[in-house]
Amino acid sequence: MSDSSRPADAVPFLKSLGFPEFRIHHPFNHFDFTRAGRRILVIGPMGSGKTEYSTRVWRDSRVVLRKSGALSRETTRAGADRRNVFVVRLQIDDRKFSDYPDDALPFRGGYERCGPNIARITSSFELERLIEANPSHGTWIIDEATFYDERLAYVVERESQSRGLVFVFPTLLLNFRRELFNPTARLLLDVCTDVFPLTAYCEHDRCIRDSFYTYRYYTVGGRECPALYFDPLIIIGGDAEREDAQEPNYCTRCDAHHYLPGKEYAYLVLKPLGEQAARGDSRALERELRLINARSDDSELARDLRSRYADEADVNRNALHVDCIAERALLYLFVELNLVSSDEVARLSRRLDLDRAYMNRRLADNRRAGVDEAPR
Repeated sequence: MSDSSRPADAVPFLKSLGFPEFRIHHPFNHFDFTRAGRRILVIGPMGSGKTEYSTRVWRDSRVVLRKSGALSRETTRAGADRRNVFVVRLQIDDRKFSDYPDDALPFRGGYERCGPNIARITSSFELERLIEANPSHGTWIIDEATFYDERLAYVVERESQSRGLVFVFPTLLLNFRRELFNPTARLLLDVCTDVFPLTAYCEHDRCIRDSFYTYRYYTVGGRECPALYFDPLIIIGGDAEREDAQEPNYCTRCDAHHYLPGKEYAYLVLKPLGEQAARGDSRALERELRLINARSDDSELARDLRSRYADEADVNRNALHVDCIAERALLYLFVELNLVSSDEVARLSRRLDLDRAYMNRRLADNRRAGVDEAPR
């Protein structure tokens, strides 16, 4: 877990034990609490072991805290002992692990209990207050850091440089679109000092390649239906497998088996329609959404997928079997591209009789007011 030992350092030792010539991999080290001021990104797809990395840091801290108090000279700066670990979880993440104890750091397959050294927050401002209230804690594990506001990156950089605090960020860096998750992810890359990339097996049933990507899909009538590119970026939950045309599943996939239909359509058709609506003419957008909502083969989306994936058995074409595609397209233009206003979203949702319950769930995931709350 530390990069202080290089593979080459292990070669003479292993040869002295009689090992033959072979490839020496990076040794697996315990966490180094003597090194101050680090900002460590632990990245990888869902299921790659990011949170397990955090639990190993926690367990290592329990070991070193039992050692001599004289060690504090090596692990403390400005009153903050890096052997004291504090875990920060995202408040909205509670829905994923509702059956776990309140003080749990949960991961797939188990959890680690952290007692009073764990808290749930929603913003970088709350993190500042936590750090101020716990001045003796020198190592901070911030789970799912990319879900916080961009300001977080500079808060941790300041605290790291001024007091030597160490921050560990087990987080998704790429979204299901294989793009940097958001501006917070970009800024964390700017300020980090260490990166630990983790992989998982591709979860396609005929593949065991390394996977770097989180894949979002829906199961409808037993079919795998890839999420369209303009599917809502943030959907809270998703750790339980389900057959549902509205709620997604996730797994890890390699390049060959990570399907992402609709990306070209989003830029060739959907975004220009949103730009036209932003200029005051939403007629073409309304027509396309109406055709999508009716599941018409005449929609530009259906034509695009047919032209790109000519084989009717191509899994990418299954994307049209999910529910609320028009709702997803409208939310993409509103939440992510800011091309349509909340008033226009409310108007179109009423005119097209869209599923407002679905839209309100997704808007809540993104901390936006629901369409029923928008002025008429």
